[in-house]
Amino acid sequence: MSTQDRIVVGKLGSTYGIKGWLKVFSYTEEAESIFSYQPWFIKVKGEWKELRVESWKRHGQGLVAKLEGLDIREDAQMFTNAEVYALADQLPALSEDEFYWRELYGMAVVTTEGYDLGKVTDILETGSNDVLVVKANLKDAFGQKERLIPFLDEQVIKSIDRTAQRIEVDWDPGF
Repeated sequence: MSTQDRIVVGKLGSTYGIKGWLKVFSYTEEAESIFSYQPWFIKVKGEWKELRVESWKRHGQGLVAKLEGLDIREDAQMFTNAEVYALADQLPALSEDEFYWRELYGMAVVTTEGYDLGKVTDILETGSNDVLVVKANLKDAFGQKERLIPFLDEQVIKSIDRTAQRIEVDWDPGF
């Protein structure tokens, strides 16, 4: 199974108590949803470990979980700060006009006039709207190697083609 088959859904924090519980930081839209993705995959010392949640609960403003096979604090400590992965095929199916951000990474970004701006390398969440970070291999005719393009559906983002791995934007390459 490749790393592309897994997606990060959260992170484990410090231990909680003496019976092997760990704090859990969820990256899912609803925090508790992280527990619906089972099993979890965690990379420890370069090796993937498959873990299952035995029990979980809310604790104050956060979440804590007890993983199967971790019964003492010292065993749980090896997982502190480890990212929690789930299988990508466990994600809910989306309609044809919806996308997971992970699908956009690596897509070519081209203007409506056909100018190649580069590929999506990152996505920034700014609060008002998300922003695509688009990088070209070399500086282009406008002296640009990296562009920040607001993800404004219909206004800037004209189309996204999964098959062609291409995003068409209404964007001035000189900007």
